[in-house]
Amino acid sequence: MKYRVLGASGLRVSQICVGTLMLSSWGRNSFDESEAIIRKALDHGINYFDTADSYARGESEIFLGRALKNAGRRDRIILATKVNSPMGPDPNSRGSSRRWIMRAVEESLKRLGTDWIDIYQLHRPDPCTDLEETVSVLQDLVQAGKIRYFGTSTFPASSLVEAQWVADRRGRSRPLVEQPPYSILAREIEREVLPTCAKYRLGVSVWSPLAGGWLSGKFTSEESVQTSRSRYWGARYDMSKRANQDKLKVVKKLADLCQEFSIELNVAATAFVLNHPAVTSAIVGPRTISHLDASLVAADTKLPAEFLNEIDGIAPPGITISDDDSGYTFPAISETNMRRRHD
Repeated sequence: MKYRVLGASGLRVSQICVGTLMLSSWGRNSFDESEAIIRKALDHGINYFDTADSYARGESEIFLGRALKNAGRRDRIILATKVNSPMGPDPNSRGSSRRWIMRAVEESLKRLGTDWIDIYQLHRPDPCTDLEETVSVLQDLVQAGKIRYFGTSTFPASSLVEAQWVADRRGRSRPLVEQPPYSILAREIEREVLPTCAKYRLGVSVWSPLAGGWLSGKFTSEESVQTSRSRYWGARYDMSKRANQDKLKVVKKLADLCQEFSIELNVAATAFVLNHPAVTSAIVGPRTISHLDASLVAADTKLPAEFLNEIDGIAPPGITISDDDSGYTFPAISETNMRRRHD
């Protein structure tokens, strides 16, 4: 396994990061099945694991914490989790307020069975909370030894810059890492997010390099899309949508290209995102041992320039084919009360 420095931190993390969203009942995995995947990742040198409090309502954190304890390797890995998503009916059990973060971090520590979290991340921007307030409480958690670093996930470039400005103005630690969505089918972060991360020396751990299974090699027809994935995030796999029809055409062209170069599509997809100079790690979400195996192959795969040029011709740089793969939320557009006068 190869390692890369995570932003300006000096931390060396494996270029494959295991995301544990599917290592829970959400992925129909028992603890024993999840532990087997985590142990194999550890045995192959992966030292970077990412989860979130909201994954299966905390079950993912529990599984990961137990597996690391059983393996006796907590001190050797970089453990990242996230806060912001709803964790219950209480309207204050979510978001990025000081009140919620102070409670949520304690609950995550308990579920993970650890005394500290290496990287604590804001799962999404919280338009209801001043970013200065959030950065302040995260710094307090660093000083208290609850977390070592903090970061963000799926923040637009403007929010990334604002976080840097807030930290600098208040004399606080800067965010360490950003987690944006990135795949051959979702390349919009190449326009502003990745250049911004490079400018401020933010580590970048990208999620969904297989575009939610579209680049797994299993989607070869409309029927295969609907049969294989229709139960997850429905709109992303609704073949009545024009964007998904266009996406399937691109996937078929990519599959033909991979066959020409004798590279598996799922391997090429992960190797592709790791090829960008601003990317530190690819977060993969294995549900089975075979899924992890493909990621391990991708970590050692160098894609030829001719192959990368052909990809650019099929899925142009900076373009996301379907908004359902974007991952970004824009309350100013989606919430009518923020774009219509009521006086």
